[in-house]
Amino acid sequence: MVDSSATARRVVFQYLVPVHVEVEDGLVTCVTVIDETPVRDPIVVEGDESYLSAAVAAADDGQDWPSWQFGY
Repeated sequence: MVDSSATARRVVFQYLVPVHVEVEDGLVTCVTVIDETPVRDPIVVEGDESYLSAAVAAADDGQDWPSWQFGY
């Protein structure tokens, strides 16, 4: 449970993951991110870099990921 009285810590990081891409008649029909891949070599994009190891542990602990966003 998150303690709402604690100071919020936020970090955004990125890492490479394998994807499964299906192409049919020159059109991408499906992209599946293989999310069982452990986080390796994360790079901080923004936020509190000192929180990176805790954030990676949270991202890699088996919990469901809340959403997916593709592109910028």
